[in-house]
Order: sequence, then structure tokens, then C-alpha cells
Amino acid sequence: MHCWTLLIHVLSGMLFLAGIIHLVCLGRTQAPYGRYLGVFYSTTMPRTVPARLAWFIQELPSLLVLWVKCTDCECAVESFRMSIPELNKIPPSLSPLFPAAARTCVYSVMTRGRPLPLRVMVQGGMFCILNGFAQSHYLLHCACYNSTWTSDCRFVIGSTLFLLGMAINIHSDYLLRNLRKQGEVVYKIPKGGLFEYVSGANYFGEIVEWLGYAIATWSMTGFSFAFCTLCFIGPRALHHHRYYHNTFKDYPQSRKALIPFIF
Repeated sequence: MHCWTLLIHVLSGMLFLAGIIHLVCLGRTQAPYGRYLGVFYSTTMPRTVPARLAWFIQELPSLLVLWVKCTDCECAVESFRMSIPELNKIPPSLSPLFPAAARTCVYSVMTRGRPLPLRVMVQGGMFCILNGFAQSHYLLHCACYNSTWTSDCRFVIGSTLFLLGMAINIHSDYLLRNLRKQGEVVYKIPKGGLFEYVSGANYFGEIVEWLGYAIATWSMTGFSFAFCTLCFIGPRALHHHRYYHNTFKDYPQSRKALIPFIF
């Protein structure tokens, strides 16, 4: 399949722009779901979708796009196996397929969150479609790396950060899920793992994960996604930090909001 270079540039630019717009519009408030739902809808509540179903529907487009693109990349795999001396089309060993599958099939089933507004679910689904297509199309049809790229320091550092961030993210989500018993909706102080150092350990892990992905692929699409992720969930970690301090008098004062020991 031909590389649609212009389209990839446009989509990458849209991701950068979306991150900036989100910071400007929601920098002082938060997206209207979860604990912040009542802040936006204090009188009339919007149409909502059960959390498990909403997260599954929202994340499914990203997984489907990645899956379709991966199953359609036999030419990329073959060109890699031919080991062209100067330039190889390297299949993305850090493909976002696994995180997308985990988010769609595991997180959505195990989450105990509150219902999501229908509007938020639709917007999230649209983002997953555009971003999933941009990342998969670039990696499978546009990216060209030198045959020694897998030993390049950028790939090694990036892949290490990617795996580390994914592990932190998964473990932090596990700790959050087990804070509450089945049927409970109250919020509690998260404990264990990186939560001993930051309020948004799960968000920190996700940011590290996609920063590592961007470094390993060394692509504009990767960095645009990493930037967008930071803009979307970074402020949410700050608001969570303030919420914990305002809600729990015994909340640990030594914890930072997002980056251990720093911020």
C-alpha cells in the first residue's frame, strides 16, 4: 500500500492542535466524566453509558484499525525478511496493537468507574480512529529505518521506556481497581507502587509509555501522539492531586502530582 505522506502530516498536525486546544479549554477544569461529572452537570445529567461498555466501544475503533492495518502489511514483512542492504522496512516491534488490545479487552471489562457521558464516549472513539490510523499507517507503510536501527540508542532507550511505562500503567490501574470493593463508588487514597510518590501514577506510566514509543519510532506521528497524551492526561493528574488534598486531610504531603520528586 502506498504511503499517504500528506495525510499523515495532516493527522499529526491535528494531534498537536488537539493537545493545545485541550490545554487552553480544559486547563483549569476537567473533562466531564468520573469524579468531575457533577461539576459540569449539576442540574441536568446527560445521557450516559455504563463504564465498561463505554470504554469498550470507545477503545474498540483503535484496536480494529490497528488490526486491519497489521493484517494488510504482508509486503512490509516480506521486505524486512529480504534484508535490503541499505534501507529496510522494519515492522514495528513496538506496535501499539498490544496496549490497544489490553485497553479494549481487559481494562474495559475490569473497570469499576462511573458511567461516561455519551458525548465523551463518541469523542474518545473518534480520536481513537484518527490516531490509530495515523500510527499504524505510518509504521506499516511510511516508516523506513536503517538495517541497524534496532541497535540504535534511540530505539533501545525508547523501547525500554515504552515497556517500563506500560508496566507502570497496568500495575497502577490494578491498584486503583482494588481500592474499592464490588459495588462501591466512593473514592479512596491510592496506595502502593508508584502511588507512594505521585497522585497520578497511572497517568505517569501512560505518558512514559507513549514517550518511549515516540523515541523508538522517531517519528512525527509518534511525538504528536505523545504530546497529545501529555496534554490530555497531564492536567487530569494535577486535578486529581488537588482533589485528594481537598478531600482527605491525611493525604500524604510528600506526594507529587505527576512526576516523582519533581512535580
